[in-house]
Amino acid sequence: MSAPIRLGIAGLGTVGIGVVKIIQKHAELLSARCGCEIVISAVSARDRRKNRDADVSGYAWVDDPLELAARDDVDVFVELIGGDQGVAREAVELALKNGKDVVTANKALLAMHGQELAELAEEQGRVIRFEAAVAGGIPVIKTMTESLAGNRISRIMGVMNGTCNYILTRMESAGLPYETVFDEARRLGYLEADPQLDVGGIDAAHKLAILSSIAFGTRVAFDGVEIEGIERISIDDIHRAADMGYRIKLLGVAQMTARGLEQRMSPCLVPADSPLGQLQGGTNMVVIEADSVGQLVLRGAGAGEGPTASAVMSDIVELARKVRVPVFGQPAGSLTRAQPARTAVPAAYYLRLALLDKPGALAKVAAVLGDAGISIHRMRQYDHQGGTAPVLIVTHKTTPEAIDHAIAELPRTGVIAAEPVELRIEEVQS
Repeated sequence: MSAPIRLGIAGLGTVGIGVVKIIQKHAELLSARCGCEIVISAVSARDRRKNRDADVSGYAWVDDPLELAARDDVDVFVELIGGDQGVAREAVELALKNGKDVVTANKALLAMHGQELAELAEEQGRVIRFEAAVAGGIPVIKTMTESLAGNRISRIMGVMNGTCNYILTRMESAGLPYETVFDEARRLGYLEADPQLDVGGIDAAHKLAILSSIAFGTRVAFDGVEIEGIERISIDDIHRAADMGYRIKLLGVAQMTARGLEQRMSPCLVPADSPLGQLQGGTNMVVIEADSVGQLVLRGAGAGEGPTASAVMSDIVELARKVRVPVFGQPAGSLTRAQPARTAVPAAYYLRLALLDKPGALAKVAAVLGDAGISIHRMRQYDHQGGTAPVLIVTHKTTPEAIDHAIAELPRTGVIAAEPVELRIEEVQS
């Protein structure tokens, strides 16, 4: 049997303790599968006195993660602190410079600094593994870097934030407004300390940027992601989408086109009977379309102690087996700078309007849409509410530019009582 692989774990929150539990519970199984023992040399966290759901008294305690990253008895530095700046970034860089491999669950760090970290790792002859950074327990990183290495990927799409999916599906199933379910999610501990990371689409956009880099051989380009959160989605939108056979999802889509790399994270309507439409609760799903394999649908728990710790352990086991893959699936120097491109693929759109109760209001709306080259596929008018008339329009396929133009022109008609809501209707396989 080979020499033990020695871990230094920085961060003993939900995921860190989950990793400790797996190592303690499955020590013999891990040893048999890796051909070596996996041991924890030292740990680090902010509060040494905190009561944790695992016994860490047998490991050396280090107050400073930077000291942990430089210890001689650590082969793999496991970074579970979080954040794209500060001690998390400094500790990862220091660990690499001290000849250690890194396993992390930190999507923000990779989305913002992935290229520099990949170059540093290669300079030091080290690797960074990050299965837990995207989609929790779903093995999407290994699927793309290893299993699909012989494929050219054409498109990635998916639901990558379990909190948003919980909120949207809970709104539908319970008939509750967004604000009520948001407060419920906060009480249940589903939201990040900064909720905007979740409901604003930022967390999911970090993940999409990482997947795009692997899929298309490009440098991580988080600043090229078009981001819109779910804050504008009302219970009326949920019900009306359901009436038409759709569900609303915070959907990430990335594809390489002749114009450049399109990356968007935004609420979309998807067919209710599609795999994405049937996704409930905090579950994540990633759909990969590639030339040889066709379409793959990966579904599973996107967060939580067990699933995320399982993903961290998969990376540790890979290193113990001496499997070494470039950070983003190919050498950092070969990753190209992608030209960011705004989505141009035509699609149908859902429009929700509140019109003033004036004669000819609908005609004015139809004229604006017609002038923008947009034709109406379906339209419904609902009972008047306090002097306004709710109107729902589903368009035929049109371009994002045409929709933007129409949305900008509608307030000038003098018949719009509230800001219009427009949602793309995404075509997905059932």
